[in-house]
Amino acid sequence: MTSILHAHPIDPAIRERVMATLEHIEQRHDVRVLLACESGSRGWGFASPDSDYDVRFLYVHKLDWYLRVSPQRDVIELPIDDELDVSGWELRKALQLLRGSNPTLFEWLDSPVLYRQDDATSDWLRHFRSEYFSQMKGRWHYVAMAGRNFRESLQGETVRLKKYLYVLRPVLAAQWIDSGRGIPPMRFADLADAMVTDAALRDEINELLAIKMQVGEAKEGPRFPLIHAYLETTLQALEKAPFFDRPDGQTERLDRFLYEVVTGASLTY
Repeated sequence: MTSILHAHPIDPAIRERVMATLEHIEQRHDVRVLLACESGSRGWGFASPDSDYDVRFLYVHKLDWYLRVSPQRDVIELPIDDELDVSGWELRKALQLLRGSNPTLFEWLDSPVLYRQDDATSDWLRHFRSEYFSQMKGRWHYVAMAGRNFRESLQGETVRLKKYLYVLRPVLAAQWIDSGRGIPPMRFADLADAMVTDAALRDEINELLAIKMQVGEAKEGPRFPLIHAYLETTLQALEKAPFFDRPDGQTERLDRFLYEVVTGASLTY
């Protein structure tokens, strides 16, 4: 069976600019970047020629930042320009989100496009990802995202083509979770290759991807009938499932991990 198309190249000049931006962030904010990756369409593998670069990163401050009475700002965001959208989360914030099984953070840790990473820290974060994963939180994140995009953007006879992918990807991720496969992969191609078994639907998805990766982000066109029918039927089934949640995972191991990263101790958890 033909595989779903995928691509996530990074222009060398852009990569160099991203690396320089990360170094500037470290110097200006006196932090250490632990992981920097692509989120969004370039991480998912279906960027348009004019897609911007969604650079996301995790960082840690020096010890004295954590010993202040007043809470400090725990995100760094740069002004968005025509090419780069750069923002990051401080490590304690990231661990709080990890404890709560945050799908966005999980995707960053699985991004196929890495700019920088501290290997030991990143390996442990990926280990914790599987330990703190909640099927229910994950599936309802993706079902809600898919349903919102479908209802808001795909109701006309002419639609913005990229919105199909912004519904397809979370639908497939929710199905991946429901099938018992665990944490969904970030790459769209990996999701589709595993979850889309109908040959005609796969062909139509590949046709959509080929168009998306050749035209601008704002490109509109007529509905893709097989994709549209599949999304309509599948979303109805996904949204009928009962919602059960679970409390956040235990904190003690993450507390120790935060201490060891901040102080530079050997990572043991």
